[in-house]
Amino acid sequence: MSNRISRNISIILRSERLIAQRHMAVFRKQTGLVAAALVAAGVGLVMLNVAGFLALSEVMSGASAALIVALVNLVLAIGLVLTAGNASVGEEVDAVAEVRDMALEDLEAEVRAAANEAKTATDAIRNMAKNPLGAITPGLASALAKAIVKTSKK
Repeated sequence: MSNRISRNISIILRSERLIAQRHMAVFRKQTGLVAAALVAAGVGLVMLNVAGFLALSEVMSGASAALIVALVNLVLAIGLVLTAGNASVGEEVDAVAEVRDMALEDLEAEVRAAANEAKTATDAIRNMAKNPLGAITPGLASALAKAIVKTSKK
């Protein structure tokens, strides 16, 4: 029983470590994508802003042109952040989580069984303390019966 408990604890710890590693891998990927998006957006926006502002300032006032360029920048930034946020661990972690959950259930069953054994032993000790002859009598009667049968066969 002790071996099963240690095995289940080991499985649970390994499962948790694998899940955490996968979460970190996705987080690193998301961070890299966001960083790349920010660099590209920064360079592109500077050029696009200048070109857009110059084109719009010929048609409308400078303030209106600046507002339109800023709104386009915000929409682009929101789109990039939403794209980076779509990555998830999902299916890759499901199998590991299932193994972890099975190990937890098995561990819980082992603990319940150990608790029941301890309760049974405690009850037996209490019974022996209350009625010492009652606890010894079944064993004594069995030994006497065996001895009688053995001597009667001779």
